[in-house]
Amino acid sequence: MASAGDTMEAPMADDTAMPEATGYFANASSLPLQAPDFTQVSDDDYLPAFEQAMALHNVEIAAIRDNPEAPTFENTIVALETSGRQLGRVATMFFALTGANTNDTLDAVQAEIGPKLSAHSDAITLDPVLFARVKQVYDNRAAMAMEREDAVLLEETYEGMVQAGAMLTDAQKTEVKAINTRLSEITTEFGQRVREATVDNALIVDTREELAGLSDSEIDAAAKLAAEKGMPGKFAIALQNTTQQPSLPALENRDVREKLFMLSYNRADQGGENDTRALIAEIASLRAQKAALFGQPDWASYVMYDRMAKNPQTALDFMEQMVPALAATQRREAALLNEKIAEEGGDFEVKPSDWYRYAEMVRKERYDLDENAVKPYFELTNVLENGVFFAANKLYGLTFRQRTDLPVYHPTVTTYDVFEEDGTQLGIFYFDPFQRPSKRGGAWMSNFVDQSYLYGTKPVIYNVLNIPQAGEGEPQLVSFDNVNTLFHEFGHALHGFFADQKYASLSGTATARDFVEYPSQVNELWATYPEVLQNYAKHYQTGETIPAELIEKIEAAAKFNQGYDFGEVVEAALLDMKWHALSPAEAAAITTPEQVDAFERNALEELGLEIGLVPPRYRSSYFNHIFSSPTGYSSGYYSYLWTEMLDRDSRKWFLENGGLTRENGQHQRDTVLSRGGTMDYFEMFENFAGRQPDVTPMLEARGLVAGDTDALDTSDGALPAGSVGTK
Repeated sequence: MASAGDTMEAPMADDTAMPEATGYFANASSLPLQAPDFTQVSDDDYLPAFEQAMALHNVEIAAIRDNPEAPTFENTIVALETSGRQLGRVATMFFALTGANTNDTLDAVQAEIGPKLSAHSDAITLDPVLFARVKQVYDNRAAMAMEREDAVLLEETYEGMVQAGAMLTDAQKTEVKAINTRLSEITTEFGQRVREATVDNALIVDTREELAGLSDSEIDAAAKLAAEKGMPGKFAIALQNTTQQPSLPALENRDVREKLFMLSYNRADQGGENDTRALIAEIASLRAQKAALFGQPDWASYVMYDRMAKNPQTALDFMEQMVPALAATQRREAALLNEKIAEEGGDFEVKPSDWYRYAEMVRKERYDLDENAVKPYFELTNVLENGVFFAANKLYGLTFRQRTDLPVYHPTVTTYDVFEEDGTQLGIFYFDPFQRPSKRGGAWMSNFVDQSYLYGTKPVIYNVLNIPQAGEGEPQLVSFDNVNTLFHEFGHALHGFFADQKYASLSGTATARDFVEYPSQVNELWATYPEVLQNYAKHYQTGETIPAELIEKIEAAAKFNQGYDFGEVVEAALLDMKWHALSPAEAAAITTPEQVDAFERNALEELGLEIGLVPPRYRSSYFNHIFSSPTGYSSGYYSYLWTEMLDRDSRKWFLENGGLTRENGQHQRDTVLSRGGTMDYFEMFENFAGRQPDVTPMLEARGLVAGDTDALDTSDGALPAGSVGTK
């Protein structure tokens, strides 16, 4: 089915009358490159717009299904691809807003429309007459002369319908439809509860003294937030989406640290209207039931059919073989921190709320690195325009020009035209950097308009982050972690901008879940590349370029604290796989909040990692990646680790081949960034690197091995020996 932002309509049978489309979404936007016009749509417009667009889509589908002519690639497969254009335009704008700038009205619309969209999709993919036409084309594929992208579209259309349930019995289809509708309802509710729980559990303190260790500007921002929450005179620190919180290292008061950490850790499991645990139990059970209808033992086996890793066992083996070295690292680092606590006069052992404070002390001592000394060199606009954009210019020849004439959904969003080396326009980029209560946690990239030669469309792309906004008149300085996030998310944007596909459904980032994070992670390489740093890392007061020795310290210190930094991600990824390895009977046995807690605790304890010291990056109760949409990153959070392997091996290739050069950028663009979802992912990597991926650079970067991979057996039958694939 069509993506948003396009203009071509589906072929119609001669005797089918298309009802008249009305309103803003009836036609593609008249703004440059079909960019969305937020001034033309009110919150109340979305529900009727969805209803109209679904009705129009139904007529398009009926015309394809009832076409009296024999099914062909054009009148069936391409017709399906180009159907639903108006629905795509509505959904693209709406879900951009519910992620980045929602309100009660939009939340209510989302809760109502989610199940309707699920039912609408099921009615198409489970239509036996329509599937018969698709299958007839698919079965005849050997006799058809098709270009590679046409063949991929045919295969994905057929496999997508099979995966949706097209070959199930009528009774099974009825069950699948009911499960899909319920999953849409409760995963939407999960995401909304987590957002509310995150906002409601901000740390509140009475005095400035309790926030000792934070900067004056950070304390002033806390006072402002408390006033906005109706508590003038108090101080508030908003929660971030992850278990650990960025203020913890600086806070001197241990009781305040513990309170902030526990507010984060328990945000959505305290009973009441924002508790998500009952939803988790139902989601896990419904997913296991759905997988069983397809003859699969568990949800992970069902959803991983199109992944690079192919099956759960490959992903589990990849992660579990890291556990012994990682557990040893956690214990070793905890001992170091306990020594530091004793040195500082503390009469306690390290807890998760203490970890980063004392880790920073050890890091500063060992590597002479003070994070507060680094931050003044990272002013947000400099990082974006003279860092992220500069690297893109050197690698790919791109140039950028800010524009102020496009409507945006929030006043802090900025827009840029993106140009090719020859001056032709490549696309438009929207940048939304700041944290706010109306935005879900994390960072992400998506498209307002997908690239497609069939539609003649160019990409319109947005990046969303959650950087705390500086107080009025204060410089917008960012942490080095947020610098990395800027480069990471723009790596996704580059993947979208360089799309070179005929079909929107295969374009740009339309790749497997365990491949899509790869280009974004590679782009982080340039955040500390000397030529790039010298261009953007300027002290906001003096203009001095960040000293080379300071960067050396950052890089040297990067391997420290991997017991926590790497451990929390591995734990979250394995927790995801544990939830989705449940059989229907096992999942059905988990019904109460207490049983959800017990399952999480037991699943983590089985890993052999130090979970009491290093909890997962996300607990189940606020794990939006895997529980806030019907599929999302479920059985896929391991992707961040799998693609880190690809990323680190690719960084090695860049550095061995001259680094930041136009030639290297073009090679990456030609072999990876422009290929979308049109070819095998191992083939794509081999075209780039000249060989299959190797896990060694990743382990070396994480400080878990020094050129010795004996502890990691990556010779699984699915992979060659010695090879494997803001979170």
